[in-house]
Amino acid sequence: MQRGREDIVAGCCSGRGWDAGLGKGCQGKNDIVEEKPPFYCGSRMRAGAKLEEDLRSETVKWQGKAQNLYLKVSGEGEFLENVSAYIRDCQYFLDKNDLIRAFEAIIWAWAWMEIGLQKGVLTLKD
Repeated sequence: MQRGREDIVAGCCSGRGWDAGLGKGCQGKNDIVEEKPPFYCGSRMRAGAKLEEDLRSETVKWQGKAQNLYLKVSGEGEFLENVSAYIRDCQYFLDKNDLIRAFEAIIWAWAWMEIGLQKGVLTLKD
């Protein structure tokens, strides 16, 4: 038995758009869903605080390592100025509690020093 177009319920399956026959067609698309703010249980909030604490701790740890390495290198002035700027940016962002940018800045400082040492632009002081 061949079916005609009458078996297609108006709505999402009709090709006319899912809202063409509200109340008909795919109920999943026709149901009105009330927007609710996200609910965060206590454990999720604690996990967020832990993540923030861990990010701050890692940033401070790498900040110390980068500052120590910076004191041990010499080389091209402009290159060193860029490294120094990233180290200062890290502290600025830490003071603003912008932990992602602080971590990013200190990783950039470390990367510049690593690249500088590998390429011979920077050298370790005796």
